[in-house]
Amino acid sequence: MSDADRVRARDLGIVIGEGRPGRFNAITDVAGVRVGHATIVRGEGPLVRGQGPVRTGVTVIVPHDGDPWSEPVFAGAHVLNGNGDMSGLEWIRETGLFHGPLAITNTSSLGVVRDALIEIGAREGHADHPAWSLPVVGETYDGQLSDINGFHVRLEHVEAAFAAAAGGPVAEGGVGGGTGMICHEFKGGIGTASRVIAQDAGGWTVGVLVQANYGRRGLLRIDGVPVGQAIPIGEVPSPWESPRQGLTDDPPRRRRETPPGSGSTIIVVATDAPLLPHQCARLAQRAGLGLARVGGLGATSSGDLFMAFATGNRNHPPGEAEPVGPGVVHLWALVDPALDPLFEATVEATEEAIANALVAAETMTGRDGITAHRLPHDRLREVMATYGRLMP
Repeated sequence: MSDADRVRARDLGIVIGEGRPGRFNAITDVAGVRVGHATIVRGEGPLVRGQGPVRTGVTVIVPHDGDPWSEPVFAGAHVLNGNGDMSGLEWIRETGLFHGPLAITNTSSLGVVRDALIEIGAREGHADHPAWSLPVVGETYDGQLSDINGFHVRLEHVEAAFAAAAGGPVAEGGVGGGTGMICHEFKGGIGTASRVIAQDAGGWTVGVLVQANYGRRGLLRIDGVPVGQAIPIGEVPSPWESPRQGLTDDPPRRRRETPPGSGSTIIVVATDAPLLPHQCARLAQRAGLGLARVGGLGATSSGDLFMAFATGNRNHPPGEAEPVGPGVVHLWALVDPALDPLFEATVEATEEAIANALVAAETMTGRDGITAHRLPHDRLREVMATYGRLMP
């Protein structure tokens, strides 16, 4: 299926929340933000470490239309559950500044992608602003479908994703870093959505991109509808040999069957609003509420890490640059009570981004013949209609 043919939640009549999406209903609705993917799908059959099968990739987000290495933007982060990694967050917490681009990949490739971004930055950087970078790279686990410890993501894939980064529509589902991901025991991956705030509240845009790779089937809800219960694993099989257990299962079985490190969600929030770093952190925190609406718990086996950046204040000097004159930068910012519309936009866009990841993803068979099935569109529409949540 081509990107042009890929179906999204709204194409099925599923409209989440009250807010108005931007033109592309994507993180790229925030002016200057670009997204690129490199997808690696290779091989079939039994797992042979270092050879495959490979179902992985990398996704790159460029935060603005300037030089992302020498011009940082304000940012903040939030951790719902820390069984995962997102490099570069300590410097963001220390200074509130994010030097992009950022990337998302699989767990075992985080270091390779981080190093690749540094190398690209050193090559791309301006002569008068030598590249300095603590890149932000997030990861989720794709080892159920892919040869995760074969280290198949390399410099050339990061270069390809960076070169492909563009505005406009964003490919979703099993692409880029989301290639081998599983969500609520359906095929998961990349999803995105946006909201545009009313003009009398500032007219700001909030965009969200998720790499969704978490959750058990019975917890899945879309627009409040218990989709996971209505489409159980008896109807659409789980990619796990023994599906994840819930509260009604006996504790020993639940402990035995929960695959360690099998979950995680990376969520990136972007806005053109003039936010300060502590306000970005508050925005990132609200992404967890959107995740919860869909059925995310922040389980022990899940690394749920969120970052938000704001482009409303530009022209920050490069990191550790010598101050000019008195070293004063003029800023503008929202008062904290004006953040509420952005909070609501973040929650809605996160919820819809995860729904888009599920709807866009196609069935994928990976290592050892393990198959992650897509969320069936016809059944999803039937279930949503039964609960009165399907638009014409």
